[in-house]
Amino acid sequence: MPSEPPDSAFEPYKPRSPEIRAVMDALRRLRQDLFQDAFAYRPLPPLSSDGPRIRRLSGRVREYAVWTPHLAVAAAGLVALLATVTNRPLGTAGGLLAGLIVVAPVLLTLARPVAAFWLSLAASWAGTLLGRSWDDWPWTLGHFISHLVVLTVVAVRTRPRTAAWMWAITAVYGVSFVSVGTVHYTDDVGPMLVVSAIALLTVTVRQIRREAEQTVTAQQSETAHERSRRTLLEERTTIARELHDVVAHHMSVVAIQAEAAPYRVENPPPELEKAFVTIRENAVAALTELRRVLGVVRAEDYEAPDAPQPTLADLDALLANVREAGLTVDKGVTGAVRELPQGVELSAYRIVQEALSNTLRHAPGAPARVEIGYVIGGLGLRVVNGPPPRPALLKPSPGAGHGITGMRERVSMLNGEMTAAPTAEGGYEVTVFLPAVTLTEGDA
Repeated sequence: MPSEPPDSAFEPYKPRSPEIRAVMDALRRLRQDLFQDAFAYRPLPPLSSDGPRIRRLSGRVREYAVWTPHLAVAAAGLVALLATVTNRPLGTAGGLLAGLIVVAPVLLTLARPVAAFWLSLAASWAGTLLGRSWDDWPWTLGHFISHLVVLTVVAVRTRPRTAAWMWAITAVYGVSFVSVGTVHYTDDVGPMLVVSAIALLTVTVRQIRREAEQTVTAQQSETAHERSRRTLLEERTTIARELHDVVAHHMSVVAIQAEAAPYRVENPPPELEKAFVTIRENAVAALTELRRVLGVVRAEDYEAPDAPQPTLADLDALLANVREAGLTVDKGVTGAVRELPQGVELSAYRIVQEALSNTLRHAPGAPARVEIGYVIGGLGLRVVNGPPPRPALLKPSPGAGHGITGMRERVSMLNGEMTAAPTAEGGYEVTVFLPAVTLTEGDA
């Protein structure tokens, strides 16, 4: 039997300690933020012309305003350049080179932000050697401004973690330079670290706040979407409950008539009796399935209404009811009044009811008018209200936001058309067309 391998053979496969894993993760993030794709081309995009501030501008000013961030960075580079040439004029070769290495990192932030940070460190070192002045160590005044601008711009364009890495590397760079100097040198590492920490902290807080606002906005949008879906499902459930009573009534009538039909014919042939039995069995089966499926969408506390579902014949009672509530409403009917399918009449009644409820809720005191048009191939509805009186006698009361959704769902179910929009006078208008086939004596 082979001997067991020693424990040392499994050493490479043992999990590292939490401290080592933390260090490895930190180094991996450092490589990802400041070394991986450090020279990637990432141009700074212009501002959106539809922004809240730029949108107010007009003409040529608006076209130039989108480049405001680029102009601000260029202006900061110009300030660093002016601070550099105070002691060295640009006319000389040394002055030209000194100005170039100060401005280059600032301008590079517009295209390659991470590379600009490394270039700024190298430029600070080169500028110190070229200047040969140890009054400011390790940054001269121009490089101090340039590096501070680079840190701020790169922090704005990257994540907060990158800003922390840049500040830490800047601290290591400054302390390393100071450690090789003597007491006769005046270092500005402390001011650089303090000022840059304030700038980076401000940028980081701003970015975190912006991300939080975006997250909240996304959650609010998702919540609004879910609320809209829930509202739609509730409206469909309500419509299903109402139509269940309508369809169940018709199926019950079919079953009863199919059962009674053979007794109305003297000596009916067996084929006819069998056909009526089949009709009755199918009607009862369909009614059972309808009750089973529609029962799923019923609430536990739902009770079927004792009275039949309302139709357009009950519209006058509805108008009298809303008049008692304080709404001034008129009714107009055009075309030949005729009987329509019960589902169409029920939907038309509910649409008018909801439109008048919205008028009472959102425009109290405004007059309203209900127009019903019996046209070829369907039914037309128009409910319009005027603007509320000024000053308003009553305050509008917010609703659940189900009204328009429910009306559209009913119209969509019947393959109709609907428009709902404010009027030019300040009121609101709902226009609906419901296609319907006229019921005849033989269809009843």
